[in-house]
Amino acid sequence: MKKILILLCAMTLAAVHTNAAEKNIGLQMYSLRTEIAKDFSNIDTIIAAIAKAGYKYVETANYSGDGKIYGMEPAVFAEKLRAHGLHALSCHVQKRFKKTPTRAELDEALSWWDKCIADHKAAGMKYVIMPSMPRLTKVEDIQAFCEYLNKIGDKCNAAGLKFGYHNHAFEFETKLPNKLTKYEYMLQNTDPGKVFFEMDVYWTVMGRFSPVELFKQYPGRFLVLHIKDQKELGQSGMVGFEAIFKNIDGSGAKYLIVEVEKYNMPPIESVTASLKYLNDAPYVKADYSK
Repeated sequence: MKKILILLCAMTLAAVHTNAAEKNIGLQMYSLRTEIAKDFSNIDTIIAAIAKAGYKYVETANYSGDGKIYGMEPAVFAEKLRAHGLHALSCHVQKRFKKTPTRAELDEALSWWDKCIADHKAAGMKYVIMPSMPRLTKVEDIQAFCEYLNKIGDKCNAAGLKFGYHNHAFEFETKLPNKLTKYEYMLQNTDPGKVFFEMDVYWTVMGRFSPVELFKQYPGRFLVLHIKDQKELGQSGMVGFEAIFKNIDGSGAKYLIVEVEKYNMPPIESVTASLKYLNDAPYVKADYSK
């Protein structure tokens, strides 16, 4: 009888482990920026390590002016991922401006997005995401930028992709004359059919805003969530992950992406530990895309 009980316990633990390992979670490759060689000669090793850690897909953060992703043609990069059971869900890309762009400069920049969108579609991605924006302070400049985001969203929609914006803390740090933060203004002045928001939960908390309250105020706008902490997930106690996940249904989130920017351990171990935290958390569902 004792042997049977031990066997049943072992089978139960194995089942829990198997279910945890099946969680549909991705990694922002920026998390391994210090590991990725400048000439990308070790990209195969990095991709293999991401797959071994248990991630199901990646978000890229490297797009060069010649159309390459981590030094490769988009289709070649996609094939390398497939060889390890991964795919690229999304990318962080943007046309940079040296100063506050005028409306004319924003319109001129739109042509840059045509090849960018085509290249990431060739890599099999679903989402094109702008990771930041100029530090705009005037309502009229932010309004012009919202219109720019809508136009990029139009281009992505026409290509069968979706366009999103990823936040940091600065979008929450100052109030505009209309009493809104930049982030709230952007949520209210972009078209939900053209622009979604990839909420970075850590930076939102650092901006002294509640992810849960934003889910409630702007339901359905957050198709992708960046799950991040000060270092490895769950280490700081600063982010209420359980509350976030218990209120996630109204957010519209379909995909979770881990990003680690600072580490208590080597980066590969850090991203592995962060995924384990989510895999072990009973309040994190196996898959939000269904």
